[in-house]
Order: sequence, then C-alpha cells, then structure tokens
Amino acid sequence: MRLTILALCLLLPLPSFATQGAQSGLQQTISFDKAWEQLQTVSDKLKADEAHLSRVEALKRGGEALDLPTVGITGSYTHLDKPVELDLRDLNPLASLNGGDLPVPIPPAIAGLLESLPMVTPFTEQDIFRASLQALWPIYTGGKITAAQSIQKAQVAEQKQAAELAKRDLFTTLVDRYYGVIVTHKAWQTQQALVDALSEHLEHAIKLEQQGQIAKVERLNAEVALSNARVNAASAMRQYQMAGIALNRMLHLEQADPRSDLFMLNTDPSLPQLTQLTLAQHPALRLLEAKEAQAQGLVDVEKSQYMPTVFLYGNYTLYEDDSLASKMEPDWLVGVGIKMPIISNSGRGDKVEAAKSALLQARYTKAQTRQDLSLLVDQSYRQLEQAREEVTSLNTSLELAKENLRLRELAFNQGMSTSIERVDAQVKLTAVQTQQLAATYRYVQAYARLMAVSGQLDEFIARSNLTGTHGVTPASVTPASITPNKTEHKDGENHNAR
Repeated sequence: MRLTILALCLLLPLPSFATQGAQSGLQQTISFDKAWEQLQTVSDKLKADEAHLSRVEALKRGGEALDLPTVGITGSYTHLDKPVELDLRDLNPLASLNGGDLPVPIPPAIAGLLESLPMVTPFTEQDIFRASLQALWPIYTGGKITAAQSIQKAQVAEQKQAAELAKRDLFTTLVDRYYGVIVTHKAWQTQQALVDALSEHLEHAIKLEQQGQIAKVERLNAEVALSNARVNAASAMRQYQMAGIALNRMLHLEQADPRSDLFMLNTDPSLPQLTQLTLAQHPALRLLEAKEAQAQGLVDVEKSQYMPTVFLYGNYTLYEDDSLASKMEPDWLVGVGIKMPIISNSGRGDKVEAAKSALLQARYTKAQTRQDLSLLVDQSYRQLEQAREEVTSLNTSLELAKENLRLRELAFNQGMSTSIERVDAQVKLTAVQTQQLAATYRYVQAYARLMAVSGQLDEFIARSNLTGTHGVTPASVTPASITPNKTEHKDGENHNAR
C-alpha cells in the first residue's frame, strides 16, 4: 500500500538517503527549534528580504534630506563673439560730435579735446571665467516633501511586513519538510514491519505445506503478498529518501536527522482567540495598511501640484575676472522666490483622480484580505479538528485490526483459516497504522498553519520541544498506536542506520 498523502512536491529522483547516511556517518541530529534557527541563518530568501529592507531604509534616510537646502559650486567659461564695449559717442548729447546739431555750438578747441580722449569703454573680456557658490532652500512646497517622506516611510513598513510574510511561509514549509521526514520514516517502518510479518507467515506456510496441512495455493498466496509488501516498502523508502534530501537542501546540511516527533495537543487552541490575533496583527493586513499610506501620500503629492512653491536662494561669487562688469556686480546676494502654477500640461487633475483610485483599491483589498484570513483560520481549524477525529476514531479500528490479526493467526496455524484471510488481516492492520500516521501528520500541519497565521511561531516551537525523540512517540502527546507493530526490535537499527 502506497502512502499517497505525502507528495509534498518532493519529486526529486535522488540517490539513496538512508543508505548514504549509514555509510557516511555524517548525520546531524537536530530538533525542530534548532532546524528553524538553522533555516533563518542560511535561507537565501530571508537574506534577500533583508537586503531589500536595507535598500528601502536607505532610501527613506535619503528622503529625510528633502527639506534641507542644496548648496553647490557652479563654474563657467564663456567665449563671446566680441567683448562687450560702450562707445561714449553713442550717448546723447555727445552723439552730436559726429555732425549732429547742438542747441549751443561747442567751441572748436573743446571739440578737438573731446575727440582726442578715448571714447570706447570695455565692460567684459572676450573670454569670461566665473565660479560661484549657490544655495537653494525650499521652505514651502504645498506638502510635496512631507508626502514624499511619508511614502518612503510606508515603503519601509511594507517591506518589513513582506519579510515577515515570507518568514511565516518559510516556517510552514519547514514544518512540512521536517515532519515529512519523520512521517515517511515511520511509514517505511510500518511497511517494513509488514514485510517482516509476511516473511514469517511465508515460513510458516512453507512448513505447513510440507506437512500437508495447507494447499500449495495457500503458500503461493503468501509469496505474492510478501512480494507486494516488498514493493510497497521500497516505495516508502524512496519517499523517505526524497523527504530527507529536501530537508537537507533546505537547511544546507549534509545529513539532517530530525529529533522532534509528531504530536497532538491535549486541547485544541481557541478559534475565537486565533481569529482575533490574526485580524489584529497579520502581516498581510499591515502590508496593505502601508500600501494605503503610500496611496494617500501619492494623493497629497498630486494635490501639491496646485500649490505654490516658496524658496530661499543665495549666491556668492568665488572667482571672476577683472572686467568692469565684474566690478559692478555684487559679491553676494540672497532672496526669496515663489513659483505658482497657473496652467499646466501635466494632467494633474487626472493624476489626482488616479491617486484616489489607488487609495480606494488599497482599502478594498484590505477588507477582502480580512475576509480571506478569517476564512483561512476557520478552514485550518476545521482541518485540525478533522485530523484529531480521524486519529481518535482509528484507535478503535486499530484495536479491531490487531485482534482480527491475532485470531486469523491462530486460525491459520490450526488449519481453520486460509492464507488469504491471514494476509488480509495483516494488510488491514498496516493500513490502519498508516492512516493514523497520516492523520497525525495532517494535524501537525494544520496546527502549524494556525500558529503561523496568528503569529504564534514560538508556541508551535514550544509544543514541538515537548515531544520525544523521533521513533519514540509519547503516549501523553500522540497516540502510541502509530508506532509500527512488531518492529520494536528493529526501530533502533533503522533509526541509527539513517
């Protein structure tokens, strides 16, 4: 019989896990809490989230300087077609010296003297060099700077919640893989116990056939049943190998040997409390709150396009040539400026509407997410209850299967029952053990999802630490019936050989 519920996406055709462990001797026994610590240390996904968070935090710190002044040095070199000059004779009334009529004639002696004087004054050189220190300080931008800073702050909050979501998702994946190794190991032990029991049954059948107490067909039936059991045991071994390799790759270990065991709580957690915790602090809701804050900031940014911008400015000349124009200019200046948009072609009205739509989208998405999270908690809790009910109900089935096998064994040895009935009883016992094992695994998975969605990872870790070593299930925590029957003498060997 195949253990179909343990696919877990571990379909890698990789080399033998148990055999390699026995040969290499490099097993590292690890409890679930240590496995979680190891995963947080080596996970590339978590490291990528940390790097992304560092980036947005750096951008946020950079945005804090938006309301500070900008100061810079400006240098220039300009080549003019010709220097800027002023001919005094172009000024009135001196222009009349070139032949114009004056109200009062100028004596010839004075006119000759004026013409002998230099009349052209250079204001600049043909090549102009200049360097200055300039400052600009926005003191009012209509709320644009404040909105931009709030957006960057919300982006940091969003990334923190996204990292927390990834962390919780990684936690549930670790639960699936860690306890997947345990459950596949127990399933393999159960199938191996069936092989041992059918092997013993075949030996008895051979002896009874030799004594003429059973027909040949009874012995052949025992051989066929044993052959099928060996095939199923080999399949269970391969699932165990793949589960182990997946865990090793996840933890970056050569050979992880889970120490914690499957478990069930004596009392299930409170559904109302789980729902309250989830809706109060789930990272998905906080992430959407951060997106809502970003959308609100975007609305404020677009509205600021209608507001004036007021700024202070200043300039200090560091270097200039010795021209007359440079001497006339002041060495420094300061002032206040204002810029008021009247008509713009940027489509600012439509941008405001788009920003408001983004805000509504964030709010509706948040409301839908609250419903989805509430439904997720309810579904996971129902799965938890169903798994517990299956384990409990299978206890009675297990007792019945054990008793049926005992009676069929006695009847077969006395020639009052067929080999088919004896084998069928053994297979039914194995099926019940496997079903109960699978139900316990589903219980652990559902409990892990509930603890992850409600933010109680430490609670799950504390519960996992109460369990015994893998292969020895505490009766006070998990039904002891999931331990394979008649394999106590092999459990230690199988556990150490992994």
